[in-house]
Amino acid sequence: QNVPWLKQKKKRHLLVTIYLLISPTFSKNILSLPNPLPKPPKAKMLSQRLVRAAGAATPRSALRAFSSTSQQLKVPSMADVSAAPKSVASFNDKSKQFREQLVEQQKQREASAYTQSSSSPASSSEPAQDSSVSATSGQKAEATQEPSRKAGPLTNLIYGTKEGRELDAQLEASFSQVLARGKYVHSIVQHEVKPDKVEEYTKLVGSWYPRMASMPENKVHLVGSWRTEVGDCDTFVHIWEYQRYQGYHESIHNIGSHPEFAEFDKKLKSLITSKKTSLMQEFSFWPTTPPRQLGGIFELRSYTLHPGNLLEWETHWRRGLKARREVMEGVGAWFVQIGDLNTVHHLWQFANLEERKIRREKSWSVEGWSETVHKTVPLIQSMKSRILIPMPWSPVA
Repeated sequence: QNVPWLKQKKKRHLLVTIYLLISPTFSKNILSLPNPLPKPPKAKMLSQRLVRAAGAATPRSALRAFSSTSQQLKVPSMADVSAAPKSVASFNDKSKQFREQLVEQQKQREASAYTQSSSSPASSSEPAQDSSVSATSGQKAEATQEPSRKAGPLTNLIYGTKEGRELDAQLEASFSQVLARGKYVHSIVQHEVKPDKVEEYTKLVGSWYPRMASMPENKVHLVGSWRTEVGDCDTFVHIWEYQRYQGYHESIHNIGSHPEFAEFDKKLKSLITSKKTSLMQEFSFWPTTPPRQLGGIFELRSYTLHPGNLLEWETHWRRGLKARREVMEGVGAWFVQIGDLNTVHHLWQFANLEERKIRREKSWSVEGWSETVHKTVPLIQSMKSRILIPMPWSPVA
């Protein structure tokens, strides 16, 4: 009722109807009717009004923030990695700065520890030991302080000699100390994603994993997340770090009790075809790198060893890593304790594929590397190599 032109239009329709009823010569006389009513004013399109209203209410900075958020969850690929020579120089510079920073932090920690030890009483200056070291001390004490048994062939046959038991305890202790740091437990999680669900998976995991890792009560650190570019395509690899097995258990419990976990888990299961998890420990000679952003690509090399050869593998790689580190940038090395047993994972980082080829060839010119290969190849049952691209939220990228 408030639109004048609409009332006029209805009135005109009524006049035409009456005219048809009373005039048989409608077709001739219709032309004598008054000129058509003026067209109604153009109504502004709803979309135009919404855009203008949104522009008035939302600053441009907010639009830029939204754009950057959507780009952050973009599925990475090899196309994102530059193959230009300047990218190699940038990678090397970042790597050098990162190593110098680690050295400086180590010096500061040592200076702080020295200051604390010199200012505290001698009785309270003993550092806390890891659980593996404490267990070692207990084994040694048990072996050395055990009550003496009557010597004899039968006693030695059943229990072994006291010296032999001490040697066994030392060997077992050296295995746990030398092989693993014991301070952390790492999990490697592999998701095989449906090809048409990769983008949806990226958005889902990209909004969940960083949030869970940022909550102190979850007691977990995300080492990194990667997408497989060469190898098992559409497979995503995630490595987490926990404070021993107790921390792992608490983390799984806390995250599983989160109000939004059930919804996330249900959605995740609809996007993947399989999931595989193994629990690992890092080698004592190769601690996992802290977060860094060097760019480039990653190579995950997985070795399945013949059972019983893990300690020998560690012995040879301890020497060989020194040669490799002179020309290659390592991320971490782990051996599986629960899951795919007798499996070792090594993670490396390169500027690009061509640089990977150059660095690996240079390794053969470094003293000690050829011997490491010669000693470790017979220990391998099978091996696998994958080229990985870091996800946008990955702390190590």
